[in-house]
This record gives sequence, C-alpha cells and structure tokens, in this order.
Amino acid sequence: MAGRHINDHQVRLFMTHRRNDPVALAAARAGFSPATGYRVLQDARLPSQRQAPRGRRRPDPLSGIFEEVVVPMLEAAPGLRPVAIFEELRRRYPDTEFGSRRTLERRIRDWRALNGQDREVIFRQVHEPGRLGMSDFTCMNDLEVAIAGAPLDHLLYHFRLPCGGFEHGHVILGGESFVALAEGLQNALWSAGGAPRLHRTDSLSAAFRNLDADAKADLTKRYDALCAHYGMEPTRNNTGIAHENGAIESAHGHIKAAVKDALLLRGTTDFTDLAAYRRFIDEVVTARNRRHGPGIDAERKALQSLPNARTTDYEEVLVTVTSSGGFTLRKVFYTVPSRLIGHRLRVRLYDDRLDVFIGGTRLMTLQRGRAGVNGKHGHVVDYRHVIHSLRRKPMALRGLVYRDSLFPRAPYRLMFEHLLEAVGEKEACRIMVELLAMAHERACEAELAHILEEDLAIRRIPCLSALRARFSPDPATLPEVVVEMVSLSIYDGLIEQGEAA
Repeated sequence: MAGRHINDHQVRLFMTHRRNDPVALAAARAGFSPATGYRVLQDARLPSQRQAPRGRRRPDPLSGIFEEVVVPMLEAAPGLRPVAIFEELRRRYPDTEFGSRRTLERRIRDWRALNGQDREVIFRQVHEPGRLGMSDFTCMNDLEVAIAGAPLDHLLYHFRLPCGGFEHGHVILGGESFVALAEGLQNALWSAGGAPRLHRTDSLSAAFRNLDADAKADLTKRYDALCAHYGMEPTRNNTGIAHENGAIESAHGHIKAAVKDALLLRGTTDFTDLAAYRRFIDEVVTARNRRHGPGIDAERKALQSLPNARTTDYEEVLVTVTSSGGFTLRKVFYTVPSRLIGHRLRVRLYDDRLDVFIGGTRLMTLQRGRAGVNGKHGHVVDYRHVIHSLRRKPMALRGLVYRDSLFPRAPYRLMFEHLLEAVGEKEACRIMVELLAMAHERACEAELAHILEEDLAIRRIPCLSALRARFSPDPATLPEVVVEMVSLSIYDGLIEQGEAA
C-alpha cells in the first residue's frame, strides 16, 4: 500500500502540489514515485488513517476484576485514590497478578474521563488596569531566617496588582490580623502611588478565628472603613477556594523562590536585626518590580489618587498598670516605669510594637511580645523599670515569674545560673541584682556582658568592687567648671542706658 512507505506530511505536500502540477511532478516534490502518487489519488486517506488499531498483545490482567470490583468502588467513593484501590485489590486477591500499578491508574483515569463526575472549572480572567488589588499572607518559616542567631517565626504580607504586576511585601511577626493587613496594605498603596477600585482578600479567616459575633462585626466595620478611606470596594473570595485568589496565590511561590535565591547569594540567612531583614525583603521585591516596570507605569496611570493621609493601622486598647509594675495585653506582660502604677494607659497595638500614651502624651514604644505555645503567657521586660525595687528585695529574683526575660543579654542569665551553683541562692541574687543595677546606672550593659563572658569562661565569680571601680567616673576626665559671680550693679547701668535712649 502507498501508506506503508510514506508519511502524512508527504501525502499532504503531494496533494498541495497536485492542484497545479501533474502527478509525476507533484510526486517528485513530495519525495515518492509517480506510481505511489497514482495510488494516493485512488485512496486520499492519510497513512495514519489506514493503520488498523493496535490490538491487545497479552491477556488483560484486570479482566473480571475492573468492571466487577473496581468500578463499584469508584462509584461508591469517587475521590478514592488509585493507589488505595490497588492496595485493596492486593489484600483481597493476594494470589492474583494485576499488572503494574500504572496499568490500574491508566484504566481508572480513562474510566473517570468517560463516567466520572463533573469537575470544577477555573475561569481565567482578563485584568483591567487599576481595577483590582489583592492581599494575602504566606508563611516564610521554611526559609529558616534568623535574627541574631534566633529563628524568626514570621509571615509575609503580600500585595499584588495583577494587571501590571506590581508587588509589595511586608514582614509580619504575628499571625494574620487586621492590624497586619492594615499596615501592609497602606504601605503597599503608598508605594504603588495609587489605589485600585477593588480590593480582594481571602475572607480574613485567620483574623476572624476565635472571635465572638460582636468582635467579628467590629473587625468587618474596620476593614470596610479602611477600604472606604482609599475609595476601594472590599471583596472576598469564598472560604477555602484558594484559586479564586489565584493571581496572588501563584505569585507566593515566585516571590518566595526569589527570596530563597537572594539568601543563597547572600551566603547566610542570619540578619543582625529585624530592620536589616526588612530592608533585604524590600530589595528583593523592588528588583521584581523593576522587571515589570513598563506594565506598572502603565497601570499606575489608572489607579485612584491617594487621600491626604493614612488612616489608622493599629488597634487601640486601654490598660491599667498593676502593682507588678506593668500591664497584661493579649497574654503578654509588659513592664513600664513604676511611677505609672495605678494609671490607666492608652495603647496603640501594631504588629511589631506598642505605642503607650497617657492622655494625649506619648510615653514610650515597647516591642510587641507574643504568647507562647499552648497559651503560655509571654513577657516583655525592661530591667531598668524594676531594678530600683529589686535592689531592696534581691531574693525576689530567685522565683520571679519573668526572671529569664529580665536579663538583657545571655551572659547575665548564664552568670546567674553559675552563681546559684557556686555561692548559693542568697548571695547569687545579691550579686546579680548589683550587676544589673551597675549596668543601668553606669550605662555599661554591653561592656559588662563582655566581662561576664570572660568570667564564665574561667568559672570566676565577678568582683563587684573591681567592677565599680572600673565603671566609676574617672576624676581626671571630669571637666572643671569655674563660675565667676558678677556684680548686680551692672544691671542698674543697663537700666540707666535704656532710660537715656
């Protein structure tokens, strides 16, 4: 037959040339003989269409089993995995050969294509410039980032304009919350230079968790007010349907891969402080935006103008300072100066910090703490706030609830453990409290920590008198202040000059 030695391409080429050329010339151009050309004209089917379907070359290993056993399983439990069915067949028929697992998987795939249930269809969208902005959070713990050697448990708030490709990332220390969303979203909008008409989130499911009905309603109102401030319409995808946020869900993997590559090029995942890591993330995101520069510039023209100022990106809470020298907020105890005991303070709660006010006066900024696992209370303690009272009651250090958080650096904690073993509880507490007081009063916390490290290396007890002498002011370095008293009569002269003028 003609199709035995020629292929489909040759036949198509022959039929194309045959429209204007004789059979011999068309056949020559197609690469076969005129006789083959005449045979092709008698049967214009392609060679692939003349081939008989390949029949089975060996007995069907699933004969009498697939229709009788496997199909009822698939009809009863449509989501059953092929590997589970394969293991069940081996359990029921231990002496029967079913072929490879791949054979069963192909048969099940073909059956589902013909008889399976309808599957959900994803509708690809055309994104209009300036219409939609999307927010979501993604966990970054698999990158093993550390701050000063300590692992950093954190999320990345991720904002994206899917049309132009603009992205913004913000490191989040706590979980998903309205405060984290408000701060990250506003940073993103001001960085983009405008606001889209719609803003989509993933229903804030994590932010709503463990909230009662009133708290959920309050959170919804605050989120709606945030969007209204920037002229955006708030929208949410259906709970648990991640692909509805696919334009940002898929981008999570890309931005995390870019951060991972940048960390590998950097040579280390350890950063000196959180600010350094945030600058690193900004550099990675900026590099990604630079690649989409023309698209971002084009979409920026379609964004809404920003308001004159930001709106609130914090949660405000009233707290009372107790006799313990601090207050408890979200299962975390914070110390403040003892003069505030009994006062009611207004706290602005951000993702990474607390701003503390008394009335309208801002007092201080505290690092935000997090409760421990299983609901264990956390502590954010500044030893300077309590050291004056602790000097009067040094033995209180032994069983202090937040003792480990009291020590400003690791050498202080290790020295206290060494003192407990070497000199007993009473003397250890006295020496340790004096060391903390010295660090505060002489402003030598870091240098004293270095000395304590040297003492620990040789298992030596610190000498308080020597340390006091070392960190006491040197009389030779004190400036000599000479005050010359002037006669008060000179003021009378100034008055007389003024009257004469």
